[in-house]
Amino acid sequence: MSDPILELLNRGTVDVIVREDLEKKLRSKKKMRIKFGIDPTGSVLHIGHAVVLRKLRQFQDLGHTVIFLIGDFTAKIGDPTGRSAQRPPMTDEQIQQNMKDYIGQAGIVLDMDKVEVRHNSEWLGKLNFKDLIVLSSKVTYAQIAQRADFKQRIQNDIDLSLQEFLYPIMQGYDSVALESSVELGGTDQKFNLLMGRQIQERYEQEPQNVLTCPILEGLDGVQKMSKSLNNYIALTEAPNDMYGKVMSIPDALLLRWFELATSVSMDEIEKMKKELEAGINPRDLKMRLGRELVTLYHGVTEAKAAEENFVKVFSQKEIPDEIPEVKAPKLEMTIVELLRLFPSVSSNSDARRLVEGGGVRVNSQVQTDVDAKIKISEGEGLLLQAGKRRFLKVKRG
Repeated sequence: MSDPILELLNRGTVDVIVREDLEKKLRSKKKMRIKFGIDPTGSVLHIGHAVVLRKLRQFQDLGHTVIFLIGDFTAKIGDPTGRSAQRPPMTDEQIQQNMKDYIGQAGIVLDMDKVEVRHNSEWLGKLNFKDLIVLSSKVTYAQIAQRADFKQRIQNDIDLSLQEFLYPIMQGYDSVALESSVELGGTDQKFNLLMGRQIQERYEQEPQNVLTCPILEGLDGVQKMSKSLNNYIALTEAPNDMYGKVMSIPDALLLRWFELATSVSMDEIEKMKKELEAGINPRDLKMRLGRELVTLYHGVTEAKAAEENFVKVFSQKEIPDEIPEVKAPKLEMTIVELLRLFPSVSSNSDARRLVEGGGVRVNSQVQTDVDAKIKISEGEGLLLQAGKRRFLKVKRG
C-alpha cells in the first residue's frame, strides 16, 4: 500500500510550499485547517474542480479540518486572475443562485458532515474604511504590480482598477480570518495563495503552507475545463452522458485524466503508458476511464449500464431501447426550444452551438437551421437527438 502522505504531496500537485514543513506536520498528525475558496461565478462544479476537491478529501481522510470557503463577497469584485480586462461584478441575486447548489455538489466528493462551510462576507462585509486602510498597508504596490497579468495590463496601458488590486489582498485576509494552516487551489491561483502567507505573517500568524494542483484540460484537449466553454463534465452529469463525453476526449489526455480525475494507482497508469507505446488501441483505455469516472460519481451498476449503452448505441449504431419522453408545451417549437427540453442543454447558446455543429437530428435527419420551426405530429411525436449520446421523445402535450 502506498504512503498516503506521499500520495497527497506528490500526485496531482505542482507546487508544495513549504514541502518540508508540510510533510513534517502531516507526519506529526498535528490537526490542521485546510482552506479551499471558490467564488460562485457559476452554478456547476465539474471534474476540473474535483481535482482540488479530491485533494481536499485526502486531507480530510487524514483527520484534518477542511474549510470550504464560498467567496460571496469577493465574487462581487471578481477574481482578476488571467483576465485582460476587469471582470463584470455579480449581483446579489446571481451570487445567491450560484451558491445554492455548491454545497450539495461538493458533497459528492467531500464528507460535508465534517466540513466547515464559511462565506467571506462574514468578515469582509464588516470591514470599515479604517480596517481597509490597515489591511492595505500590509502589502506594497510593487508586490501586487509584479503579478504577471497585472504587469501585462500596466505595460499595455489597460485599465486596472484599485478594487482588482484589492482582490488578492482580500483573499489573503480570508486566511487570517480562518487561521488557515494550508490553502489549496489551481496553479492559476498561486499568487493569491502566497499572498495569504504574507498577510498572515503581517498579522503575526504562522504562514499557511500552499499546495497547487494542475488545471485539467476540458473535452477539447486545449483549454481548461469550463462550463462557459462547454468542454466540461459536471459532477452531476447523467451516467450515459458522463461515459459518452469521456469517450470523446483526445487520446493525448488519457493518462493525465487517469492521474488527476481517478483513483487508479500510479503503477497502473505507468503500465497504461507502456501499453499505449506498444500500440494498444486508446479506445480500450478510454472505456476504462469512462467506467472509473461513472463508478466514482454514480456507482458500479450505473457504470456497467453506461458502457453497455455506449457500445449498443455507438459501436452498433443503434437507438437505445429506453429513451426519456417529454410533453411539448406547444404544437410547434423552434429547434432551440426543443433542445432546451434536454436537462443538460442549459442555455439557448448551448442549443445553437449544437445545431451549428451539425450535432442535432430530428427523426434521424440532421438539422442545421437554427431558426427552424418544428411541428409536433400526433401519435409518436418526434425523436430528437442532440450530439451522439442524448435522445428524447417529444410528444404533443
